[in-house]
Amino acid sequence: MNETSEGPAPAADLDGSTVTESDITTATRTGPPSHRAAFAAAPLAMAVVDRDGTVVDANPAFGELLGAVPRELTGALAADLVDLASDARTWHSYREVLRGRQAKLRCKRRLKHPDGHSMWAQITITPLADGAPGVLLSVADITARRELQARLRHLQMHDPVTRLPNRTLFFERLTTALEPESYEQGGTGRIGLCYLDLDGFQAVNDTLGHRVGDRLLAAVAERLTRCANEAGQGRATAPLVARLGGDEFALLVEDSTGTEQLADLAEALLKAIQAPFDVSGHRMSVSASIGVVERQAEGTSATGLMQAADTTLYWAKADGRDRWTLFDPERNAHRMTRQALASTLRPAIERGEFQLEYQPLVGMEDGRLRGVEALVRWNHPQFGMLTPNRFIALAEEDGSIVPLGRWILTTACRQARQWQLDHPDEPPIFVSVNVAVRQVWDSDLVADVAQTLAETGLAPHLLQIELTESAVMGSAGRPLQALQALSDMGVGIAIDDFGTGYSNLAYLSRLPVSVLKLDGSFVRGFQYEGEGVPPNPADEVVVEAMIQLAHRLGLTVTAECVETSAQATRLRRIGCDTGQGWLYSRPVSPDRISGLMGAQV
Repeated sequence: MNETSEGPAPAADLDGSTVTESDITTATRTGPPSHRAAFAAAPLAMAVVDRDGTVVDANPAFGELLGAVPRELTGALAADLVDLASDARTWHSYREVLRGRQAKLRCKRRLKHPDGHSMWAQITITPLADGAPGVLLSVADITARRELQARLRHLQMHDPVTRLPNRTLFFERLTTALEPESYEQGGTGRIGLCYLDLDGFQAVNDTLGHRVGDRLLAAVAERLTRCANEAGQGRATAPLVARLGGDEFALLVEDSTGTEQLADLAEALLKAIQAPFDVSGHRMSVSASIGVVERQAEGTSATGLMQAADTTLYWAKADGRDRWTLFDPERNAHRMTRQALASTLRPAIERGEFQLEYQPLVGMEDGRLRGVEALVRWNHPQFGMLTPNRFIALAEEDGSIVPLGRWILTTACRQARQWQLDHPDEPPIFVSVNVAVRQVWDSDLVADVAQTLAETGLAPHLLQIELTESAVMGSAGRPLQALQALSDMGVGIAIDDFGTGYSNLAYLSRLPVSVLKLDGSFVRGFQYEGEGVPPNPADEVVVEAMIQLAHRLGLTVTAECVETSAQATRLRRIGCDTGQGWLYSRPVSPDRISGLMGAQV
């Protein structure tokens, strides 16, 4: 690396006065004897070099530095003595200074003394004073300074607890490994990473103290290092082990040979950590979760690799801990899509990106339209039309289900009232709206329903609220009070997906529920009748028993996922009240529902 400075470095004369390089350059040619003596006695190694790069004079310090008598250096090429031709940039600058086209050259070189030891030197080359031909070459021994810098850098780049490389050094090595010149000159061109986190480590700190925790981390670091060294046997380099902070460690595998190599390393790491630790008189067992990423180095960034590793580590934790998980691009794409949807959900409500479709609820006896279920769709500008299973859970997590639920309720009730006004001669149909439990907790659902019915003019009995079985069966306190208030208002309450959760029919007698919607898994068991495959009698027995018990409790029953006429026939025979499914209609737009009113579906 070349460096420049503003002026020549001073040298100390014998009498303690300061003598500059400019003074000495003059003294070596024309100066008085006192200055010549200063050049000879100066502790700074110096030599005068002519325009051709040949040493014409050298002081004793220069000879001592290079292990030679000064007069033996006369006539030698300066560039050879201090290694100025080892890189093109320095060599060019040196030639420019000799020709008078550049004011100064300063660079650092590692020189080897004839006795075998090496030293670091800072070399400065400046023109001689008063336009005299040639240049002054000075060499300062900076070995001690370099060693101090190296020690300081080591302290800066290593973790004091485990003595492993820290986050800064790890990212420095990772960034270097991903530079094209690192993988284009040979090797596999691939890179791997094991990102490790101890499971439940915080409990060690909380119960035994940070001193024991630090000693445990040091013991873990020793085992990880041993695994890395064993994995590196027979290879050019062993994986780099680093502590990234807290109880997080990383192993970087350069020139990896594929996912199998990383999987073997991850297995070895898990086994090494699973063995009990004896720390400060405590015998303890810990486990770890590991995210594993392996890919082509080309096109990979340090940030992207670490994000993938962090995501995969989260998967390992979520999947049960004490395991390693390999990065899955498809799973990650789903996660990224999920994040993108979550971040745009609330604004989408304000932008009006949601719309409702309606699926008919048909009387089993006469096949006529009794009601519809309102089903929300998200017309996403990037991902297209999305069904509720893609975003309702997200809306429940971040609370946006409350404003979205209000919009669905208002839109559905307004549409139901419009159908009633457009078809005054037909029996009005009810609209069923799905409600999440969080809507009950985070908003005043009763007030929202009352206000919506008042604004739209829809009669309460033409609105049905649907909640899942698990939500209703566990209802107590505020949710139960809300359901009771809605029922007292005249609004119907339906349990959706019945049969998949508690299935406690006795508890239903104490809930303000009016409708059971049988989960589609029960109805699908009927689908083979009439197709040459005998039906399973147990399916019909279970469903018939549920229908009879529901009827005795004063409840009506709706069967979901009715897809064939054989299913409809069997459901009608055992007393099911209404059906919903593709046999009758898929979810459709409001105008399609208008065409079904008054007709047999």
